[in-house]
Amino acid sequence: MKTVVPPLKSQGIKTKLVPLIASITPEYQGRWIEPFLGTGVVAFNEAPRETLLNDTNPHIVQFYKDIQGGEITPESVRAYLEEEGEHLRNADEDGYVHFRKVKDRFNAEHRSLDFLFLSRSGFNGMMRFNKKGDWNIPFCKKPNRFSPGYITKIVNQVDSVSTIIKPEWEFTSEDFQNTIEKAGKDDVVYCDPPYFGRYVDYYNGWTEEDEERLFLVLSKTPARFILSTWHHNDFRPNPMIDKYWNRFNLVTRDHFYHSGAKLENRRSVVETLVFNFESQQVDADEEEPVQLALV
Repeated sequence: MKTVVPPLKSQGIKTKLVPLIASITPEYQGRWIEPFLGTGVVAFNEAPRETLLNDTNPHIVQFYKDIQGGEITPESVRAYLEEEGEHLRNADEDGYVHFRKVKDRFNAEHRSLDFLFLSRSGFNGMMRFNKKGDWNIPFCKKPNRFSPGYITKIVNQVDSVSTIIKPEWEFTSEDFQNTIEKAGKDDVVYCDPPYFGRYVDYYNGWTEEDEERLFLVLSKTPARFILSTWHHNDFRPNPMIDKYWNRFNLVTRDHFYHSGAKLENRRSVVETLVFNFESQQVDADEEEPVQLALV
C-alpha cells in the first residue's frame, strides 16, 4: 500500500519507517495516541477510527485543525501557493525579500497557510523555532520553488490528508506527559520525541530530563506503546538505550539521511523501535533490564 505523505515537511519525518511501524503495531480497540505528532505521517498512515494527536508546536496542531474544520482546502492551498509563488519568483535578492516578508507575517499572525509556505521553502526541509517561538530557518534559495508541478504535489497531499482526518479526531497542544496519562488499556501510544543528542531545536528543546520523564510515564501507562528513537550512528551509540529503553523490546533498522545536497553528506543512523506489547507494567526503578515477550 502506498505511503501517505503529509503536506508539512520536517527533518526526521518517518515516511520510510511507516511500513516497519505498521508491521509491529498490534490490533487495538481504543485510540491511537501520539504525544509528538510532528508532520503527522504515522497517524495519517495508521488512519485510526479514534485518535488523540498532540504536539507542543501549536502551529502544526492548528494547521491540521484548519484542514479538519475546512478552513484549509486543496483549492485554497492552490490559490495561495500560486499567488505567493509568483511573488517569490519576482522578489529581489533571488526571492529572499518575499520569503522574509512571509516569515515576518507568520511570526506576527501565525497563519496556517504561511506556515505551509515556510515548511516547503525553508532550507533543507528543516523546521525550527527560536526561544521566542519564531520561525528560525532561512530560505532554500530557490525563487522558482513553487512550480506548477510542485504546487500540485502539495495540493494532492492536502487532499489526501483531508480525506483521512475525521471530524471526531482530537488535536491538542500540551505537554507530552499529560497526553500519555490520558491513555487507557485499550489504546496504543506512538511516541516520536526529539532525539536526544541532536542539538537542533524543533520547537522546544529535548534534554536527558525529558527522556527520563518520558521513560517514567511510559513505564506506568496501561496502554501498549511504540517509541521511535535512534540506536547508534557512525560515531557513537545512543546512551539512552542502555539507560532506559533496553528494558523493552527493540527492533532496529539501518537508515540513511542527507545533511546536505551532496552525496558525501550522506549519513548512516540505525533507527530503533521500542515497544511493550504486554499488559504488565515495567518497574521504572528496576536495576536490571527486562526484555518483554512479544504477544
